[in-house]
Amino acid sequence: MATREKNIWILILFILCGIVVGGLLGELAGKVDFLWWLSYGQNFGFEDPITLNLQVISLTFALMLKINISSIIGMVLAIFIYKKI
Repeated sequence: MATREKNIWILILFILCGIVVGGLLGELAGKVDFLWWLSYGQNFGFEDPITLNLQVISLTFALMLKINISSIIGMVLAIFIYKKI
């Protein structure tokens, strides 16, 4: 049972790395004329951060996800590599 849970965490790690690396490559490819389509994407999240002021401590919550074509390709490649391992 522990090995199955460990494999799920490794899969999640692979997917997150694929999204991050793919997003970075997509942003870099967006500056090249014929690779502009790799940076096409959408932003999801809060436009303005939510602030909770408790007089003693102030907490600010913010979440923004930027998904582009390259990060989706990175996620698919990460799942493919995981299945091959």
